[in-house]
Amino acid sequence: MDIESFRAELETRLIIEKEYIIQELSSIEDYQEKLELLGKFNEKYKELINRLANESGIDLHETFQAEDPSNSENLTYHQIILGKTMSVYDKLADELFEKITSKN
Repeated sequence: MDIESFRAELETRLIIEKEYIIQELSSIEDYQEKLELLGKFNEKYKELINRLANESGIDLHETFQAEDPSNSENLTYHQIILGKTMSVYDKLADELFEKITSKN
């Protein structure tokens, strides 16, 4: 699986997780507990990266082989994946934060 496909699949799964967490909001009254759902979302992000890497046969600790070897910085697959997917996570986490804070 290439990195762009990985990112797209991760985004799809994170959107689903975000929706599950939004559903949880209705059963939580305490604002602090609602904010803790952001931490839960962060953990889901980490879990999904590991799960997708495992499903795709990607060793996250292995050095990423760039298409242009002269431009290689010896980054691991984990570092490359985080770099390519952090914007997706940030966008969805911001949306989740808006939902959490708009309910109060």
